[in-house]
Amino acid sequence: GELELDPGADRAEVERRLLAVRGIGPWTTSYLAMRALGDPDVFLPTDLGVLRGLERVGGPGSPKGAALRAGAWRPWRSYALHHLWSATSTTSATPATVTKTTRRSAAPGAGGGG
Repeated sequence: GELELDPGADRAEVERRLLAVRGIGPWTTSYLAMRALGDPDVFLPTDLGVLRGLERVGGPGSPKGAALRAGAWRPWRSYALHHLWSATSTTSATPATVTKTTRRSAAPGAGGGG
């Protein structure tokens, strides 16, 4: 059959039908609700990127702790997910160690030669 996956779709119906498909579980249905259906209040407390992102910003690193913390972000938890995922992909929060070699390789011909 067909399944409507757009912001006007019934989330409960989409979830029910997708969960009936072998290999599709709660993480996938929640992710689709956020991305395809435009649900602004999805949270994935077992997602490894979410847990690492929470730890990186000083939050709890367990699914239970993540779910408790995320309760305060209702009804905008989907936006928090994106923030947490980006916290794991940025290096700006971790200071880099700069050495002479690093500076020379970062700016060829500048400051160095010899």
